[in-house]
Amino acid sequence: MTFLEDIGVGDVARFGSYRVEREEVLAFAKAYDPQPFHLSEEAAAATHFGRLSASGWHTASMAMAMIVAHFRETGFQSIGSPGVDELRWLKPVYPGDTLHCETEVLETRRSASRPEMGFVISRWTVLNQDDVAVMTMRPTVMIRTRGV
Repeated sequence: MTFLEDIGVGDVARFGSYRVEREEVLAFAKAYDPQPFHLSEEAAAATHFGRLSASGWHTASMAMAMIVAHFRETGFQSIGSPGVDELRWLKPVYPGDTLHCETEVLETRRSASRPEMGFVISRWTVLNQDDVAVMTMRPTVMIRTRGV
């Protein structure tokens, strides 16, 4: 299990593999981000995307799936998050891309009012199969502390 005390500033992890499928791009867009360039090859071709691209919100969701799988594999004792700062979509994500993640710990601190928990602030980078960054964000994750 991984608790607050096990995490250090500067820790880096690389993990995950998520293949972006056309049908999933279309289904996500239809349900949550029905902009033409996420729904139609023809509409997307007329934009700077050039072809069908995943919604940025879909990219964030794919990243979250990889993060949660990584938390489970490492025993990271996440107990939620108060939010995300600096979310950036840097490059389009296309059907056929395979995404992976890199995290770097920027700050850790124990809660002043809740000794059973602390906070980890990290930079999450989502990269495609060419190791090109397609999305970054800076979340704060709440984590259990050891022995409280």
